[in-house]
Amino acid sequence: MSSMRVHALLFITFFLSGLMQLSHGQTISPSRMADGKAIDQGIAYVLMLVALLVTYLVH
Repeated sequence: MSSMRVHALLFITFFLSGLMQLSHGQTISPSRMADGKAIDQGIAYVLMLVALLVTYLVH
């Protein structure tokens, strides 16, 4: 149970650090909001997170 807490703490730390970086980032102009590269990168991050969670649950 202790290792699960450590993994959860690490996950929350990385997640919150990503949110902090977003909050300090530049504002996005409306013309750049539909950038295809950014959308692809967002989908890739979500898929990696899903793969990580599935691997964690199976292991």
